[in-house]
Amino acid sequence: MRIAMNAKNGILVGILVLMLTGVAACSSQVVMPTASPEETQSIAEEAYIFAYPMLENYRTMYIQSISPTSPTYRGPFNRFIHSTVLLGPQFKDVVRPNNDTLYSSAWLDLWAEPIVISVPAITDRYYSFQLVDLYTYNFAYIGTRATGTAAGSYLVAGPSWQGDKPSGVDAVFRSEGNFVYCIVCTAVDGQEDVPNVKAIQQQYRLQPLSAFFSQPAPTGTAPGSFSAYDQAKAESADFIAYFNFLLGQLVVDPSEKDLIAKFGQIGVGPNRPFDASSLDAQTQSAISDGVVSAWAKIKAESAQVGEQKNGWNLAPRIFGDREQMQGQYLTRAAAAHLGLYGNNLEEAYYLSSNRDADGDPLDTSKQNYALTFAKDQIPAVNAFWSLTMYSLPGQLMVENPIQRYSIGDRTKGLLRGADRSLVIYFQHDSPGVDKESNWLPAPDGAFSVTMRMYLPQTKELDPLYAPPGIQKRE
Repeated sequence: MRIAMNAKNGILVGILVLMLTGVAACSSQVVMPTASPEETQSIAEEAYIFAYPMLENYRTMYIQSISPTSPTYRGPFNRFIHSTVLLGPQFKDVVRPNNDTLYSSAWLDLWAEPIVISVPAITDRYYSFQLVDLYTYNFAYIGTRATGTAAGSYLVAGPSWQGDKPSGVDAVFRSEGNFVYCIVCTAVDGQEDVPNVKAIQQQYRLQPLSAFFSQPAPTGTAPGSFSAYDQAKAESADFIAYFNFLLGQLVVDPSEKDLIAKFGQIGVGPNRPFDASSLDAQTQSAISDGVVSAWAKIKAESAQVGEQKNGWNLAPRIFGDREQMQGQYLTRAAAAHLGLYGNNLEEAYYLSSNRDADGDPLDTSKQNYALTFAKDQIPAVNAFWSLTMYSLPGQLMVENPIQRYSIGDRTKGLLRGADRSLVIYFQHDSPGVDKESNWLPAPDGAFSVTMRMYLPQTKELDPLYAPPGIQKRE
């Protein structure tokens, strides 16, 4: 058992029981599934769709903060890792990299006690701390939109902590699980602004609650060992073992207790032992078939995410908090398949295009292009917007002589017409000295453009904003 700290008076007052779900502790023996083979396959499909975002989240946590031998290991829990280099064409690790912000990240372990995040006053730029729980819900934000520009300290608590908001803390954010991913975006205005952002990053702080108040840390046992992540097992009947472990690290929401009980017919349950090899061949096959059919549904849903308009793919709300995404299990699974940790639309809205207004693929080996915004078509945002150029099929930034990889409302020297319209040129060669201020260089071939709108105004989200179509030009 572990001891929990009451932050209101700073004394040790409670006991953190390892079983957090309100379900009685399970026997150490594997409980055999009780459903028929047909029911088993159907339940396995439903359970895998529910679990898939959680599995992907655990995989990321495992390789980044649990397994030191992982090539992508970033360090232990409760420690920020800061990106200090503005990304450009040299960066090839992730497709469609971001050229607008510098990232920081940390995995938070809330088992023993809450963690306090402290930020300085940030009045000259956009910033955002996105807090993602084990379900992959964005359960809270800290930043320009959510908490303002003043300095502050914010307590992030796990499900067992029952304290009240202590003096010296601006707000309490409660996670449904014991582990939280914290993703930080700090806006950077070109290479010359990088030192300023690095100075801000050094003022971001993570402290256990006891350390924040200069008090002794709680005592108690460690939460236990983590299961080594194996992708093949996570895509087989053995996904249930990972699922059960994760369910044991969180509170099952009242709205989903009946659903988890249903999954219990195939061996699912918080901290419930599970070993696929102990099942008979027919049951193993039924669960595996359920996983296969779940994958087919996830991929099909992923392929149809988004609305097409003016040659742009408009991404709808596929990430959010529990209230926004409640019950949308297939959508959440498709979102995780497309890419984990997307923002709420209120925080950032992304849309992309690889076709022009006529529906033809964008290809500057054949054609030059222009994107023309009338004055009332320019994105309405409370922070900023940008367009980033990517080559296809690689989806990487494009090397070019003026070293411009994105363009937007912060671009120095951007020119508007007398009627306040705005024209952006997409082509491989310069459009001419008089137009270079509005030129986003493209590869000599196929390309795609992503628009990012930070803090889009409400009117741009209902209905979703669609830019004008990209037009062919001589």
